[in-house]
Order: sequence, then C-alpha cells, then structure tokens
Amino acid sequence: MCSPLGFTLAMKRLYMIVEHFRKGDAVPVYRRFRAQGRLAPEGLTYVSSWVDERLERCYQVMETHDRALLDQWIANWSDLVEFEVHPVITSAEAAERVAPRL
Repeated sequence: MCSPLGFTLAMKRLYMIVEHFRKGDAVPVYRRFRAQGRLAPEGLTYVSSWVDERLERCYQVMETHDRALLDQWIANWSDLVEFEVHPVITSAEAAERVAPRL
C-alpha cells in the first residue's frame, strides 16, 4: 500500500499461532512468562489467546507488519514450545472476499 507521501506502508497481518508445549508441560512456559513477560519485539502485538483444557497447547493471535518480528519472538520460546504459524483474516474480511461469488 502506498502512502500519500509516496512511500510504502506495510499492512499489518494477523497470525494464528498454535503453540505445542514441549513434553506437554506448561509450567516452564508460564514460569518464563512470569519472570520475563511475552518477550515480543517492538512491532509485534499480542491480540488474544486460549489454552486447551489439558494445558498442552495454546492458540494465540498475534499481529504485525513484519513476519520477521514473529520469527524473532518464536526464537525466544523455541526451547520450550513447538510452533505452527498460520496467516489468518477476520471473519468480516472473509465474508467480504466471498461476497462477490455469492
């Protein structure tokens, strides 16, 4: 996307992150989070998250204009978590994209 001043603006994208806690153990993850916080670089925004009832995985939505920031954040946790990353759009955006074909 181009700004009125002629430079390119990066569009923020949403990512659904599925975090699989190594050995199914949430304790080390929550221990680090309590001690150090989310460890997300500037420009990577936490949106929301849900944890399964067995405390083995977390489903988290993050937003950023730069996928490299997401990779930096993943590197901070990869010793404790295995990650799946899925670019997603909102339901409203999906409905807008589908509307011309209805």
